[in-house]
Amino acid sequence: MKFSKLSQLFLVSTIGLLVATLLTSCEITTIDYVFVANSAGSGTGSAGQIQTYDADSETGALRSGQPNVPSGGVNPIAMAVTADYANLYVVNQASNNVVHFAISGNGVLTKKDAVTTGNTPVSVAVNTAGTYLYVASGPNPSLLTAYSLSSGAIGSVAAQMTLTLPGYSTDTIVPTGVNVLANNNAVYVTAYDRSAYNPGGVTTSSANPGWIFGYAAGSGGALTLSSGSPYKAGVKPTAIASDPTNRFVYATDFASNELIGYTIQGGSTLDFLINGPFKTGNEPAAISIDPRGKYIYVSNQLDSSVSAYVIDLSTGTPSAAVNVTGSQTNSTDTEPVAVVVDPAIGRFVYTANFLGNTISGFRLDPTTGALQPTQATPYPTGDQPSALAAVPHGNHSIQTTSP
Repeated sequence: MKFSKLSQLFLVSTIGLLVATLLTSCEITTIDYVFVANSAGSGTGSAGQIQTYDADSETGALRSGQPNVPSGGVNPIAMAVTADYANLYVVNQASNNVVHFAISGNGVLTKKDAVTTGNTPVSVAVNTAGTYLYVASGPNPSLLTAYSLSSGAIGSVAAQMTLTLPGYSTDTIVPTGVNVLANNNAVYVTAYDRSAYNPGGVTTSSANPGWIFGYAAGSGGALTLSSGSPYKAGVKPTAIASDPTNRFVYATDFASNELIGYTIQGGSTLDFLINGPFKTGNEPAAISIDPRGKYIYVSNQLDSSVSAYVIDLSTGTPSAAVNVTGSQTNSTDTEPVAVVVDPAIGRFVYTANFLGNTISGFRLDPTTGALQPTQATPYPTGDQPSALAAVPHGNHSIQTTSP
């Protein structure tokens, strides 16, 4: 008997769900809580939800955890957690808001407060000190907004910067990601110039398309444009991450299938890694660095795969980390748009697969950075999972790296 591709995907998801259900009845030790944001239904205006999964310390397998909670809006696309893992922030793009949830020790999420943005939010980050929440939004105008935080609660606007390209002030700048250094000293926003890069549409500008806007973070939340900012970043940078020692920044170029690396100079200024950029799979959409600062993982949306890299700790240069088959890429379910490394032991990697309606799991080799699929992967989710976050279970140590 032959199955259609849709039937095969349904069968795989059903088997994954049955295995996950069996895992719940087994004696396992939870190492992390993994949160995934998705749509609660298949309709365009369907409300968002957050699902919680428990990650097994031995296998990395996921099982359903606490009950689902509403995301507080429509089309949740990004999430961030505080360094103490007590607070979760969810960006609901279609509702123009960012919603704050408290995270309890057993993974329960409780909605606390929210802020409405003036335009469409696309990405969010919180500084290590837990004092400021950074939201990238746009376009027209495109903004980086810093909100003050007090015990996780979102307060007033502390600073707001407009993303404008010198010499091309009328160009439409589209933000895609935001990142803050672990030492709280700098904030970076990836963006592209839609007036210069507009596949299938008209272009009106001769500017370089891809950029990173860098800002030094000062007292009281003040933001100051970094020397030389904005920095060129290929054609269409989609995601950005920095290593835990505040020395390197990496951005994915969705249009050129590349990973672009930078060194951090003078606190917030960026310089290109001289031997980059570095090859990825097709349409790299998301990036994550393991808590030890040794490995980079990039999810490739078109390829349905994850690329793994080892960071040269002296130069920042990433090189391919190959698995037992000799490949750098590792297959996921369909269209992975988010990737996260577990923060408790730094041994598992997960992707949110937008069209697969699943999470794919991998075991990370701590010596080589190579990946192998976890038990029973992929794990079924709601419709169109688009963002991931993870926090360690309270009774386990957390992996950290000192500069």
